[in-house]
Amino acid sequence: MNLQKQIFLVLAMLFLVLLHSPVHGNEPLATEDPKALPKAFVDGTGPGWKALGEGDFSRVNLDEETFTWEGDLLKCTGEPLGVMRTKKIYTNFELVIEWRHLTLGGNSGVFVWTTEESIEKLSSASKPGLPSGIEVQVLDLGFAEIYEKNSGKKSDWFTSHGDVFPVGVKMKPFPPLSPDGVRSFPSKNLVKPVQEWNHYYVRAINGEVRLWVNGEEVSGGNACDPATGYLALESEGAPIEFKNIRLRELP
Repeated sequence: MNLQKQIFLVLAMLFLVLLHSPVHGNEPLATEDPKALPKAFVDGTGPGWKALGEGDFSRVNLDEETFTWEGDLLKCTGEPLGVMRTKKIYTNFELVIEWRHLTLGGNSGVFVWTTEESIEKLSSASKPGLPSGIEVQVLDLGFAEIYEKNSGKKSDWFTSHGDVFPVGVKMKPFPPLSPDGVRSFPSKNLVKPVQEWNHYYVRAINGEVRLWVNGEEVSGGNACDPATGYLALESEGAPIEFKNIRLRELP
């Protein structure tokens, strides 16, 4: 048998093996439960990513002890009401941040594209308050029950699973929407309860904000105006911890 025939037979056998082998590609196996498959997390590592630490933030209208750093762990007392902001203004970026509430019903938030004007106003007034920008809410699961008990009203205008909404600025929220049409409600309920760590991945590009909670995209909005500003972390009445705050600027 000459060399040409040998090569032909080898290629033919290889073709038959491939033809009868199962090919799954990127699809889950038919016998696998999709809910049991691992989720994909953006961990904030790789080219362009930077860890944000104490030197990257400034207090706006808070006490010195409101936010304290222990390595990459950021602790917040929740008092008084206010924010600390990045020293730098960002336009297009990706953000990874992990958080956990320490008490039932805790409230906080991450402000994206926080306006310079609102920060200057809060800083000069030196009084409790929050800035203008796009808020990515950080709310404990127990907040709704406490709100209904204390107010006697329904808690249907917010959720604890990653609402995204404008505060003093413009945004067109993605559905599903809150009853007043202002908030982008999450498409899934994925936030873990008090004392457990949650993972947020925020992508803010060209006036569009999207939020992934614990590995899955759930909410967001576009047509944001303005679409540049500070990143700010909120203190709002309850102790909370943040860690692994990482950011990557985009063109």
